[in-house]
Amino acid sequence: MTSKRLLPIIALFISGICCSSAVISQTVETDGKVNFSGYVDAYYARYNDQSIGNNQPEKFGAVSPYNNQFGLNIAALSADYKSANTRALVTLQYGDLPTVAWAPTGNYNMVQEAWAGVKLNKNLWVDAGLFKTHIGTEMLYPKDNITSSITVITLYEPWSQAGVRFTYTPSEKLELTFHLLNGYNTFINVNKEKSFGFGLTYTINDKSSFGYYNILGEALPDNDSVSHVRLLNNFIYKNQFTPKLYMLVGVDYIFQEHSDQSDSKKSAVATSALVTLQYKFKKDLAGYGRIEYFNDPNGVLVTPVATPATDPSYTCSGLTLGLEKKFTKNSYLRIEGRDLRMKDNEKIFLVNKTPSNERLEYMFCFGLWF
Repeated sequence: MTSKRLLPIIALFISGICCSSAVISQTVETDGKVNFSGYVDAYYARYNDQSIGNNQPEKFGAVSPYNNQFGLNIAALSADYKSANTRALVTLQYGDLPTVAWAPTGNYNMVQEAWAGVKLNKNLWVDAGLFKTHIGTEMLYPKDNITSSITVITLYEPWSQAGVRFTYTPSEKLELTFHLLNGYNTFINVNKEKSFGFGLTYTINDKSSFGYYNILGEALPDNDSVSHVRLLNNFIYKNQFTPKLYMLVGVDYIFQEHSDQSDSKKSAVATSALVTLQYKFKKDLAGYGRIEYFNDPNGVLVTPVATPATDPSYTCSGLTLGLEKKFTKNSYLRIEGRDLRMKDNEKIFLVNKTPSNERLEYMFCFGLWF
């Protein structure tokens, strides 16, 4: 990394420390409080796909993306400030996950979040700045997911966003969010239009919840003369059936205008679904499994950069199995395997020097947070 790239990061880090010190020094006069937290996740991964060169991330790779290497998925440090009427959060990150998945917009791939907010009334907050996405069945951190690897749809959903967020909680069971954003999966503008987002989280009872999240806006840069307004819908259902059995279900439905490959006047649709189950054998030992399906027949989400396939259509399914051992409440070791299969004619992998539509992957992940 060049010194030119490091200078803005160092300046941001120093200013963050100065601001935090200023806030801490005023805690006598206010009800504000600053908390620091951190997270580290390291891995070793092995893929049987030989089509990727050395030191290149695997196809659909974000978590543990490099073959036959020990690596760092993520190291993150957060400063979280809260008072009765104001709040703020700054998180800096480093590792393979932000390098591969974050949009390479200057030095922003090392900034996970940086936002501040005020309380407008009893149930309404407004925040502004840089945020993690509000969309997705699977979260950014492996520790917040049952599995370490992520599904194909998670890779193509937005990861980062910049703008203004309104959070309204009319009751303990219901939370609504409204977002005005620069665009789809970006901190900076890629076109002159803005995007809009909405989120609804409803707690059915102490064991289950439902969520609906979306983002609407122009998906492509201004140099395209035809509009490609995209609406991504994400539905999530969670259920803790028993103290040992937990289920997570996610469904995505993506609509984009003027994107049908056979007729550019028509709109195109992409769909996805996943089901993840976790069963705890003991308090510190759990087994888990996940099935996934992804269908993008017109290349709405999949781009030539993400895959070498000449056919823009992409359909795949996957099966993931794993074990998790928790050494403490805030640490784990996961052993995980995944079988990812494309359609028969989508032989984008190379196994034993032969084009293949199937790839096997294995990973060991160790995570700890404080």
